[in-house]
Amino acid sequence: MTAIETMPRDSSESAQGRQPSLPVSSGGWAIGLALPVALAIAWELAVYVGLSNGRLLPPPSRIFATFQELAASGELWRHILATVARVAAGFGLGVAAGTLIGAAAGYSGLLHRAIDPTLQGLRSIPSIAWIPLFILWLGIFETSKVALIAVGVFFPVYLGVMGAIVSVDRKIVEVGRIFRLSGPALVRRILLPAILPAYVLSLRSGLGLGWMFVVAAEFMGASEGLGYLLVDGQQLGKPAQIVTAIITFAILGKLTDSLIAAASRPLLRWQDAFQTH
Repeated sequence: MTAIETMPRDSSESAQGRQPSLPVSSGGWAIGLALPVALAIAWELAVYVGLSNGRLLPPPSRIFATFQELAASGELWRHILATVARVAAGFGLGVAAGTLIGAAAGYSGLLHRAIDPTLQGLRSIPSIAWIPLFILWLGIFETSKVALIAVGVFFPVYLGVMGAIVSVDRKIVEVGRIFRLSGPALVRRILLPAILPAYVLSLRSGLGLGWMFVVAAEFMGASEGLGYLLVDGQQLGKPAQIVTAIITFAILGKLTDSLIAAASRPLLRWQDAFQTH
């Protein structure tokens, strides 16, 4: 009787634990799009009835027409590819450096005391302040742009990894040492699972800063990219082009963030965390 009673209860509990993932994935997009769509409709109506002339902030219909025009000519895709390539390169470099240095600083107390104060000071420097120095060191071509994006990605990844390691429960580490785990085994079986949730959040935060830093990077003499499209729209007095580039940034940022979240979801399946409904 115990086995018979337990099996349905376990099955139902596991099914209930899996249920939230389906509604979130199926209905999340619709709920998330409700607010921007409502704002777009409201602004379109405001321009249509004459409450605004839509000159400085064009209505969605004009923005959509600009988007179609740029996409049909191939110009939009050229700028998107250039920007995505820069963000991908800078993100890869920033993640690699932030992970390695953050892990070393979190694992070694001596190294943490030696480098963390300096890195925390550098973290406060605005992105624009790096531009003259990077131009002087690396020129105005792709190297300086990728380096600037990598700097933006580095700090949240470093801080996330270092902070996650430092905050690991000491009792869990002591249990691993009681079982005489070697250094690599302790990292693989205890530290890595413990820091993984925070690491994923730091990757998403670093990616967001990477998208923000690419705009500053593309102000450095770029001839293509969404940042160039912004500057071109400003110089030629095309607000619809500016808003189109901004919306494209938002779409790309959301898509890449969703990719990281989706890729990390199988690795975090063991979590018994609170989920909102």
